[in-house]
Amino acid sequence: MEEKFLQIDENKIRYLESGNSQKTLVLIHGLGASAERWDKVIPIFAKNYRVLVPDLIGFGYSDKPLVDYTPEYFSDFLSKFFSLTNTESASVIGSSLGGQVSAEFTLSNPEKVKKLILTSPAGVMEHSTPALDAYIMAALYPNEINAKKAFELMEGSGEEVPEDIVNGFVERMKLPNAKLAFMSTILGLKNSKLGSSKLESIVTPTLVLWGANDPVIPIENADIFISKIPDCQLCIMEGCGHTPYVQDPQTFANKSLEFLGDS
Repeated sequence: MEEKFLQIDENKIRYLESGNSQKTLVLIHGLGASAERWDKVIPIFAKNYRVLVPDLIGFGYSDKPLVDYTPEYFSDFLSKFFSLTNTESASVIGSSLGGQVSAEFTLSNPEKVKKLILTSPAGVMEHSTPALDAYIMAALYPNEINAKKAFELMEGSGEEVPEDIVNGFVERMKLPNAKLAFMSTILGLKNSKLGSSKLESIVTPTLVLWGANDPVIPIENADIFISKIPDCQLCIMEGCGHTPYVQDPQTFANKSLEFLGDS
């Protein structure tokens, strides 16, 4: 993987790139995360794709301007990211917040998205969950104890969370404006849901991939996506929580590649 930087509206944006295929795959991380969240699957996908993995503006090690972080703002960011990386079209995988952002981007730019994979996507959940509350608390008060508790709840497996995941989150949340961007995004999500009319307008072939034991955005939310998106499949990953690409990367990659086919 190669670490790269570019400028979007005078903001420095960090991203990872791997693979040299003519086909492109863009991976979009979730709330409070960074490109590293995809570390375990990037090498697998890079065998078949040119893989681009940005730190969303406001997160990771990208700049965090003082703006309203709405799903539409992130969608516009992604459109500019495509242009500046010379990506005319690509398949897109988005996780959690990244799922909602990917859906919004696909709605606005259907010609740019060949296939769409939504992994435990945000956008339809009506009420918070204890795991999400713990994660928000860890972002507001970033220390090892809070972060470890939050990630253990999010995985839902009872297994020890690697120290690098915990420490990386704490480090990023202590960066200038990180908390502001995080909370602005939370407010933006609450005020901009993926309603039925939006989901029904997604014409891109879509795979909804969900961890069976997801405590952050419970799997029953998958029903809305499956029932509303016209060309949509569901894949449930048993034994996984909110981040199946971290917990079972090989199965996640296999299911994704099977769906993506030659796109």
